[in-house]
Amino acid sequence: MSTAKKLTKKDLTDLARELGIKNAAKAKKEDLIHAIQTAEGNDACFGRIPNCAVTPCLFRADCIG
Repeated sequence: MSTAKKLTKKDLTDLARELGIKNAAKAKKEDLIHAIQTAEGNDACFGRIPNCAVTPCLFRADCIG
């Protein structure tokens, strides 16, 4: 997946399933992204850091978009 495009709910659900996250289809997009970030060993920072400079980030387009 490209880091430049916004991710669909299906993209996120598929990634979450690969990471073993349960009930991914029922989660809100923001909660799902936080769960993915945590499962990958990253801070659950999505939507929480103004003027974020973290790159590369899979969620950047959705976060600061």
